[in-house]
Amino acid sequence: MTTFTAAVLQMRSGTEPETNVAALTALVEAAVAKGATYIQSPEMTGMLCRDRATLRERLRPEASDPVLAAASGLARRHGVFLHVGSTAIALDDGQVANRAALFGPDGARLAAYDKIHMFDVDLDNGESWRESATYRPGASAALADLAMASGPVRLGFAVCYDMRFPMLFREEALAGAEVLTVPAAFTRQTGEAHWHVLLRARAIENGAFVVAAAQGGVHEDGRETYGHSIIIDPWGRVLAEIDGNEPGLALAEIDTTLVAETRRKIPNLMNTRPFEMRLFGRAAEAAE
Repeated sequence: MTTFTAAVLQMRSGTEPETNVAALTALVEAAVAKGATYIQSPEMTGMLCRDRATLRERLRPEASDPVLAAASGLARRHGVFLHVGSTAIALDDGQVANRAALFGPDGARLAAYDKIHMFDVDLDNGESWRESATYRPGASAALADLAMASGPVRLGFAVCYDMRFPMLFREEALAGAEVLTVPAAFTRQTGEAHWHVLLRARAIENGAFVVAAAQGGVHEDGRETYGHSIIIDPWGRVLAEIDGNEPGLALAEIDTTLVAETRRKIPNLMNTRPFEMRLFGRAAEAAE
């Protein structure tokens, strides 16, 4: 059994990394004061900027990125696990990674994850996004073991649009993940329709906690994000939520005993069976 206090930080990141670092610092210190030992910030903590030229001008490689440097120092100073939900990182080949990073209580980076699924969509009212025009998709899932004071906990990584691809979470759960993380910058339009139901589904179908810090409100670059940072237990119950899109934080106690209990009651991970697809009628004709 491992117990700890998790915190989700809700931000309204702008186009200046230094300003966003200051906001991150204040929220982390507030979470620490409330007893959090695992703290998660949202997707694109360091900068939300839809203008590609400005984004690339302000990007830095990981070794000199100010957000990751600040996160490492905050984790070390407060002796906590600090999960930067993601930030934009300049790559050697001129491309950009949407990268999550987890820092341990000694300030060392314990894990990194590059967002796999790109948000390339055309929504109602003319809202359209093409993440693949800016970011290079990741190719690897990621797990990390956190050595909490009360015992270990295994963390699985995802970012925002990844939540629509349940196979990623299933593979992480099958590999032992007890806490699934989904930091996000969900649009208001899609958030109102799908945020809660998707996150609760990922928790229920994998018998795992889901921790999802989010961006919220109208940002400096004009986009609007949904907020509602949330922590959900393996039974699908909401343990903590920021009710709205204002910056702030929410905390909940995580007890991994509940993961084992839930997976024992409904052992769908163990009951998974291989199957083949049989085609009939028009489906069979189309395949010929």
